[in-house]
Amino acid sequence: MRQKLPDKHLVELCALFGVSRQAYYLAQKTAIKTDISHMVVLALVAEFRTAVSFLGTRKLLYMLSPEMEKHNIKMGRDQLYDLLRFHGLLIRRRKRSVRTTDSNHSLKRYPNLIKHMMLSAPEQLWVSDITYIRTQDGFSYLSLITDAYSRKIVGFALHPNLEATGCIIALEMAINGRKKDSPFILVHHSDRGIQYCSKSYTELLNRDRIAISMTESGSPYDNALAERVNGIVKNEFFPKKIYKDHKEAKKSIEIIIKNYNDKRPHGSLDYLTPSKAHDMSGEISKRWKHYPYKRKGMQEESQETV
Repeated sequence: MRQKLPDKHLVELCALFGVSRQAYYLAQKTAIKTDISHMVVLALVAEFRTAVSFLGTRKLLYMLSPEMEKHNIKMGRDQLYDLLRFHGLLIRRRKRSVRTTDSNHSLKRYPNLIKHMMLSAPEQLWVSDITYIRTQDGFSYLSLITDAYSRKIVGFALHPNLEATGCIIALEMAINGRKKDSPFILVHHSDRGIQYCSKSYTELLNRDRIAISMTESGSPYDNALAERVNGIVKNEFFPKKIYKDHKEAKKSIEIIIKNYNDKRPHGSLDYLTPSKAHDMSGEISKRWKHYPYKRKGMQEESQETV
């Protein structure tokens, strides 16, 4: 207003809008402070997303809170959401579209052992699944083995095809990293894909006395945790670009898995990282729930629960 009416004195403009000069200067000071706060928060968001590229609003707020407190910045979930939305920094969940499970085979299938299983520590249940990574040559396939208690990825491998080799490499890594003093019988749960039913894979499980459990149907809900962790790794950590080739994609995997294990908090783990939860035992509080967002555009992050 002052720029549009340069000849008007500040006292006249304040009288026109029914505010005092003190209120005017306070509003100016508050606006400047808000702009600075937003710049600080956006810089922190950029820093956190270098490690976790597509981290959602609620987990970002949790990770940002200690830093915002240091800068005396007060910002809630909705304010952070609005700030991210204004700057085009919201994430959108991508849907899985490439089939990675071939259960049309004659190999032995195993029963589901985990229907009523209660977990109290790591090394009780591993869940396995395969997802895909896009390259200019087509796809590479990421095999992951996750500890169901801690959500820690204990075995992984990126392979250029869907043969059992990638799954076996991931399993060998998981076995080599096991806690030797674990008192529990470990169960390995997967879908009924040909890779997991293969002789070489099941022999490796039997050799280490790991009980074999498989889904009873083709429903993804029968192996929901493994599917969810694969989705987190793929959608939150991999950039949206298409990799040049398998070799380039493979170079990123180790860093991505380390960032997931060491830096990504989980609502289902009381906002602990998987690495920290893996050193615990007993019940861990869950802070996740489905948020019934009503505001337009918030649905892209409304299903973030893990």
